[in-house]
Amino acid sequence: MIRIIVLYGLILTIVAFGLTWLEYKFWMRDIGWEIYGLVIAALFAGLGVWVERQRHGPRRELPLGRNEKAIKALGLTLREIEVLECLRLGHSNKEIARSLGISPNTVKTHLKSLYNKIGANNRTQAVSQAIDLSLYSHIQKGE
Repeated sequence: MIRIIVLYGLILTIVAFGLTWLEYKFWMRDIGWEIYGLVIAALFAGLGVWVERQRHGPRRELPLGRNEKAIKALGLTLREIEVLECLRLGHSNKEIARSLGISPNTVKTHLKSLYNKIGANNRTQAVSQAIDLSLYSHIQKGE
């Protein structure tokens, strides 16, 4: 963490020096204050995004363990579970069809069957019901 703070401070110093140099040399004579302010805002916004990515690392999806007992009790098929997992990740019907190698109409059929089995009316309710019914082992209600 200290390394990131020192690096951030060094980058801010370099940017401040560079902006001061540009101001004195030529930029303020040719370009108005609005453009100058926009460039400064863009530099600091980009720097902030970079620091945040360095701090947190790449985004990863946590693998979920399946609660096989609950799945069996509801009578869900493997394909319905795969469709439910795609729903949890926010995929559209076309994206689900592409990732599973089936047609969009087949996805709709699986969704209708899935909704009936878990008592949901739409995608959001299906994911919420999956959590409520403990279909995934490490997700608990309230997470």
